[in-house]
Amino acid sequence: MDTRKSFTDHLYTALQRKGILTFRDDEELERGIYISPELSKAIEGSRFAIIILSRNYVSSTWCLVELTKIIKCMKEMGMKVLPVFYDVDPSDVRKQTGTFEKAFIDHEECFKENIDLVKTWRAALTEVANLSDWHLQDRQQKQFKP
Repeated sequence: MDTRKSFTDHLYTALQRKGILTFRDDEELERGIYISPELSKAIEGSRFAIIILSRNYVSSTWCLVELTKIIKCMKEMGMKVLPVFYDVDPSDVRKQTGTFEKAFIDHEECFKENIDLVKTWRAALTEVANLSDWHLQDRQQKQFKP
């Protein structure tokens, strides 16, 4: 993910310092279209999920698989999901425009034999974009206005 070495690391460290038990997927975990049992268990055992949506988020099938699992837990187990829109407009996520549109063109080609999977990813993104959001770009602009 394009925020791992910046925003995500800072957020993870801040949560740890506050004593909040935090799980972050390991870069070394095997990537694919299925979630490892370890990651699946961690997601299911969580009360909250913070999703950092960036311009390149949708390029990662791994991120989309995790998102689908998180949305399922939100619906079935009442998990609270907090989306953070990191330098991306929430409407681009909701409507899958901009970099999201291009990535989905690629996903539809790559997964044309399993197009229902791509539809599931699209629905999960729309759903998370419709949740109350924290749009980092907007917050920074408002915060620093004289």
